Amino acid sequence: MDTAGRRYLVCFLACVGLVLGAVSFLNYQVDPYLLHQWDSPLLQRPRQLNEKLGAWAKTYAVARYRPAIIYIGNSRTEMGLPTRVRALFDGKRIFNSAVSGASIGDAIRLAEHAARVSRVETMVWGIDAPTFSLDMGAARVEDSLTGARHGFFIQRALVNLKRGLTLDMTQDSVRILTGHAGDTCRSNLAVYGQRDETCTLKGIKHWLGTKDAIPVRLQEFGDGLGPTQPSTPALDASIGKLCRSGTRLRLYINPTHALTLYALHWRGKWDAMQAWQRGLVRLVERHRAQGCDVRLHDFSGFNSITSEATPLVSGKPDMHYYWEVSHYRDNVGRLILARLFGGDTPAPADFGVELTQASIDAHQAATRAARERYRVEHAREAAYAQRVLDGPLIRR
Repeated sequence: MDTAGRRYLVCFLACVGLVLGAVSFLNYQVDPYLLHQWDSPLLQRPRQLNEKLGAWAKTYAVARYRPAIIYIGNSRTEMGLPTRVRALFDGKRIFNSAVSGASIGDAIRLAEHAARVSRVETMVWGIDAPTFSLDMGAARVEDSLTGARHGFFIQRALVNLKRGLTLDMTQDSVRILTGHAGDTCRSNLAVYGQRDETCTLKGIKHWLGTKDAIPVRLQEFGDGLGPTQPSTPALDASIGKLCRSGTRLRLYINPTHALTLYALHWRGKWDAMQAWQRGLVRLVERHRAQGCDVRLHDFSGFNSITSEATPLVSGKPDMHYYWEVSHYRDNVGRLILARLFGGDTPAPADFGVELTQASIDAHQAATRAARERYRVEHAREAAYAQRVLDGPLIRR
């Protein structure tokens, strides 16, 4: 290559480097997904309704905030467990690290990450059968986001730089700068990881109401991959690590609406769900025998909270305890915390049963009987669920 050719190549590479550097700097400054923010003014900036890269934002925030109380789970926990309850935990820092679309494999990564970067005293972990799979869920909790105890921020800076060179991030930065970000609400980081209620309300409106969201959520629940066989040993190993670090663990089965449990029955997944519960009991009992402070509660099933009438029969546009049949409101989350930790708002007597070797058989028999009563007493809703589950796939 002659001198002119080399000069051209150098100039070309320099221009490319300048462009990429400018793009990276723009995305770093605007940070549309809040990948490296905590306790900064950007947390209060209205963001897009569909919050992207939630796992990226939360893993960084946890490492900066270093909470003593951590919530783990999927969107049900993210939306339902309130963080403004510090009095319940003697004023200690609380963070909701649950992420929408998380499988149990994703949740395990988030839990172990929190334990590595912070001194977690109590972990509240929401689980359910359909998402009890090790497959990476929609949350996309990549290994690079949940790094080692030491050098985490250096690792994340490099990962963030790489992410900052992507087209979608650049487009979203430009939308924010030009005021074309679309429908907006507060980031969940502004409320310590809990999904902002305004976001949920606007999301429901996009469905054209709670009633229209119900069939989609029923199909999603009925079609879930879990529980899968390798998932319980993986959770077992993770709980062992957390127990050895001295973390107090409270696992709970999410109180999805009664129709979702009926959906598992109609899809032929009931026996697998109950076998999964028995496996969890054995796991928890073994760790308790070894001195770990771990307990398991079941808030699902057919009780005074989960059996709330849906708009299908009530005629009302909204529900008191649920956003739709899959996601509960934080008034239910407060009842969960009351059952687990006490407090001024006692949970109804039939809401939340601790599962142990001594209670599991009677609890499962009672749940089966309650399911049959629900089928008779809520015949219209049960028949509707059957039609939805047998019908063509409804997409969002």
